[in-house]
Amino acid sequence: MTPLQQLDALNARFDEFRRGSLPPHEFSRQARQLDTLLAALPPAFSEVQGQLLDRLESSALFSEESCSFSQQGLIDNLQVWIDKARSRLA
Repeated sequence: MTPLQQLDALNARFDEFRRGSLPPHEFSRQARQLDTLLAALPPAFSEVQGQLLDRLESSALFSEESCSFSQQGLIDNLQVWIDKARSRLA
């Protein structure tokens, strides 16, 4: 798969996650396996993605009130990451 194809696949999995049909840990597992995509982006993208996915996995263990960061904020930031990656690959 090309980097753009992997990004499209990630975006599809992200849509499934947002709809609730893909659990956070499974979305995270799949997102971490996109080696071709991450290799095509500057190293900072991999670092930021890893941090966002770590927090997403952690937030799934707690209710919104007991978590130190907003799960919706993480979802928003993952969308920004996807958008910036697409812009970078264009």
